[in-house]
Amino acid sequence: MSEVVAIIPARGGSKGVTRKNLRRVGGIPLVARAIDAARQCPSVDRIVVTTDDADIAAVAEEWGAEIVVRPEEISGDTASSESALLHALDTLEERKVDVGVIAFLQATSPFIDVPALEDAVQLVRSRRRDSVFSAVETYGFLWARSAACAAEAVNHDAAVRPRRQDRDPHYLETGAFYVVRAAGFRATQHRFFGSIGIAEVPGRTAIEIDTEGELQLARAIAPLIDVAAPIAVDAVVTDFDGVHTDDSVHVSQDGTETVTVSRADGMGVALLRAAGIPVLILSTEVNPVVTARAGKLRVDVVQGQSDKAEALRAWAAGRSIPLSRIAYLGNDVNDLGCLELVGWPVAVPEAHPLVLAAARVVLDRPGGAGAVRDLAERVLAGRAAASAPPLVTPQEKA
Repeated sequence: MSEVVAIIPARGGSKGVTRKNLRRVGGIPLVARAIDAARQCPSVDRIVVTTDDADIAAVAEEWGAEIVVRPEEISGDTASSESALLHALDTLEERKVDVGVIAFLQATSPFIDVPALEDAVQLVRSRRRDSVFSAVETYGFLWARSAACAAEAVNHDAAVRPRRQDRDPHYLETGAFYVVRAAGFRATQHRFFGSIGIAEVPGRTAIEIDTEGELQLARAIAPLIDVAAPIAVDAVVTDFDGVHTDDSVHVSQDGTETVTVSRADGMGVALLRAAGIPVLILSTEVNPVVTARAGKLRVDVVQGQSDKAEALRAWAAGRSIPLSRIAYLGNDVNDLGCLELVGWPVAVPEAHPLVLAAARVVLDRPGGAGAVRDLAERVLAGRAAASAPPLVTPQEKA
């Protein structure tokens, strides 16, 4: 049987946005978001990332994609997506993979609509269409500049201004995905051929990232579009100040510092430990309070780290835990390096704006008042969901 293969081109170089395919929206690298969309599509049998970059390949593998190493000659700014797809097809053929349908996904579109992608695959798979692309409906009046820079109407008569309800819509490509028959693509070496169909997607998802401004816009709207998923991780790492505490400190006359912590957080950590989920407290400063609290909770602690990200890497490597399987809870800018590393960057609700922008999840409870318990409960719920047996329909029982 031939396969439906999602192919995601992801070069390491980018002029508009540096290291674009590894930049995060909603706390997830762009290349990982494309992989996740393909993984949610029921008809996709295999996910392939074609890249020239070792870091992108490492992230893609952690998220479950197969890697095709792209040669240098088709990795530059002038290389076409078609050349990358054709090379990937050749490589898959060498691996004895029979590709029937290609779902070409672009990582620069962070909000790939999975139902529309599935519909597009079914249109091509059933041979009702040879090529299908994602698009948004538009009633916009389009204009172009002439050689003399004068405005010229493109899709309408400038002398006539019909009402919206009296006009037929046009469709604008979003660039999110193209689904094609593999044989036809090989023959034409182009994504548009034969009978071409449109997969209409919601306008709010139609953003393609080519500039820093578009990246910031995508990050701003991600909480409104992304569907909350269970936090499925193998370890939890937290900052201390502002996470286990409310970020305030009490100083006595002799200079002794004390902080206030939550017993609910202590119970949350105990529940994680009982479930076999390692917990690490990672702090920039060295403070006896942190040492005492970690000892009380019976968890790992690493202090005095100017480079918290490197310390996190070392701890994860020592326990053989993939970074993509770690939840990191932070509140301030010195946590950003760690938040950028892990699969589940998490923030307390009163965190610094940059931390909130980097987070995949923002907790309901504040630091020092149940934030750690909040995270623990979500992690345990995620583990329970992952281990639950699949639902059996009445038809399957019969």
